[in-house]
Amino acid sequence: MPLSFHKMHANGDDFVIVDSRNSASLVTSAIVQRMGDRNRGVGFNQLAVLLDCDDADARVMFWNADGSALDVCGSATRGAADLLMREANVASVVLRTHRGLLTCERTPTGDICVDMGVPIFGWSDIPLAQALDSAVLPLAGSPAACSMGNPHCTYFVDDLANVDIATIGPAIETNALFPLKTNVHFVQIIDRTHIRLRIWERGAGIAQGSGSCSCGAVVNGIRRGLLGSAVEVECDGGSVTVQWDGVGPVFLIGPVKTSFSGTMSQG
Repeated sequence: MPLSFHKMHANGDDFVIVDSRNSASLVTSAIVQRMGDRNRGVGFNQLAVLLDCDDADARVMFWNADGSALDVCGSATRGAADLLMREANVASVVLRTHRGLLTCERTPTGDICVDMGVPIFGWSDIPLAQALDSAVLPLAGSPAACSMGNPHCTYFVDDLANVDIATIGPAIETNALFPLKTNVHFVQIIDRTHIRLRIWERGAGIAQGSGSCSCGAVVNGIRRGLLGSAVEVECDGGSVTVQWDGVGPVFLIGPVKTSFSGTMSQG
């Protein structure tokens, strides 16, 4: 049976949405890997599956292109919210994820704002392999770590042009300090309201953008006293806004667009 999907992107951070509401989900790790192949499949950084839910507008499950599961994806959450809001002609929806209930709203400019929940800093909850201060890790470059439902490691650098992301990214992703691996970000601070961000995404590699990585990078910058409470995050593919008051939930605001819809053979 062909598998129907929507290919979408958020500033070039591309993902696929599969709607399995009112039916059994056909998505498996093997199918995700085949669909995620950019030469033989559809190609994406993440895939999200919409499922029926009793206490929200839908439940969403997320996969990386390598077939591994993850708890949350900020870009694909915005995409799922956009599809559901358009379908129901409403301005807000609530999605059930492994991260919890995420409230999503359409802004007056058409962007999608997601309440991404409260960031996590405890070493065992990120998780780290040993009890450490997550604000300053004992790695070269003294990065900071946090979790937005998935682990993040943030480096603050003077000039992104001097960072070999393709070499450093996978080495940190698989470092023994991170038992579940980690997303890796490299941040150049323009000013307290604006950063330039480049990303090595766990299970996906160099990414044009990432909602959860944008959140993790800003949160770690605020913890370090380097950033204000509302920050423009300029990624390779475009910009999003991240807001955090230092106590409560993190808000991710940015555009999302549908590229095309189609079906893919499972054979």
